[in-house]
Amino acid sequence: MSLLSSDTLLNQHSYYEASTRRLVHGEPLVDDVRADVVVIGAGFTGLTAAIDLAQQGLQVVVLEADRIGSGASGRNGGQALVGFASGQAELEQQLGLADAKRAWDISLDAVALLKERLNQHAIDADWRSGALTVATTARKARALRADADQWATRYGFETQWLDAPALSQHILSPRYQGGIHEEVSGHLHPLKYALGLAQVARSLGVRMHEHSAALSLDTGPPALVRTATGSVTADFVVLAANSTLGAWSPKIAPAMHARIMPVGTYIAATPPLSEAQAHDTLPSCSAVCDTQFVLDYFRLSADRRLLFGGRVSYTTMTPPGLKGLMQKRIAQVFPQLGRMPIDYLWGGFVDISMNRAPDWGRLAPHVYYAQGFSGHGVALTGMAGRLIAQAIQGQASGFDLFARLKHRPFPGGPLWRTPLLALGMAYHRMKDWF
Repeated sequence: MSLLSSDTLLNQHSYYEASTRRLVHGEPLVDDVRADVVVIGAGFTGLTAAIDLAQQGLQVVVLEADRIGSGASGRNGGQALVGFASGQAELEQQLGLADAKRAWDISLDAVALLKERLNQHAIDADWRSGALTVATTARKARALRADADQWATRYGFETQWLDAPALSQHILSPRYQGGIHEEVSGHLHPLKYALGLAQVARSLGVRMHEHSAALSLDTGPPALVRTATGSVTADFVVLAANSTLGAWSPKIAPAMHARIMPVGTYIAATPPLSEAQAHDTLPSCSAVCDTQFVLDYFRLSADRRLLFGGRVSYTTMTPPGLKGLMQKRIAQVFPQLGRMPIDYLWGGFVDISMNRAPDWGRLAPHVYYAQGFSGHGVALTGMAGRLIAQAIQGQASGFDLFARLKHRPFPGGPLWRTPLLALGMAYHRMKDWF
């Protein structure tokens, strides 16, 4: 089964969809309309940009190929973390230390922006502070501690170092040899957050159209975006969709599409744990991810389910026997839980860049895009939307900082890039094993 066809199937079994109600809907676009800004994609980036622009009095139309929050924004691991998937070394190499510090501070602002939205608009998205990064070997623990020391000395970001015995304050697992804990980051119910942002946008007059995939873009100016049943003419365009998902990206921005690889990621939700089980698993209720190249990430939901992400696919194929694989993985990390039942199992694409740094820029002076969050976008996507909104209003210094990052297309072209990536990931997985 291809990942694309299974994406819909798995999302029918999403815990997030099952535990919230969709109160905001948008009819498909059936007219030819005019707006100041057209936003393609109703996820965190698009909705945040739409809110900020509408608050400045601009007329905004949002086009969503599926439903609000149906892409990565509404089905991810829910971990809102500081920093970048690439780490700071890539940013220091490309931008220099001073601007890498600016980027780091913007990642802190990204988490702060998420919390601000939750509080300002009373969005009940089950926010919980606390994030733990753990290492599976003594060697990786030393490397993680070196990273934490660098964050403190170069970036002024303090974390708590925990050796293996001290980890029991936050996680009870024999798998990990050390870790760092911090309280700036945290976790939430991502779909509740996306739908909350949509309600805010709607209250500000943003027009939202679901089931309205962008099929073509004429950059103009003015720009013209066509769907199957309508069109939007606008002065500015924000490309904020997951470019690995819809058919629009190869048609609208083929060069941009070539710099992104679709990676399948999957999450399992157990039945609710008892209070005793939860305390004997993740006593501080912090979000957790490890330092493996092919990593595990997990947390407790508000109703004490263990939400565990631990499998990926680099071949566009859903792993066979996925439910059993996830049960086995949970038991390896938490043997005290045994072979837990799985109530929900879902997944889909995320977009990774070659260097795992964010890929933001312009297709034309008035056409902005943001992609390549590489699995680290719960907070950063919202900041991308804010920086794009600022750039549209003439304040582009933050956006242009990230637009300076250089990105290469994945090797192999359309035919060979997926097999080549699969081989590369197999190599890194073997390194993790040994």
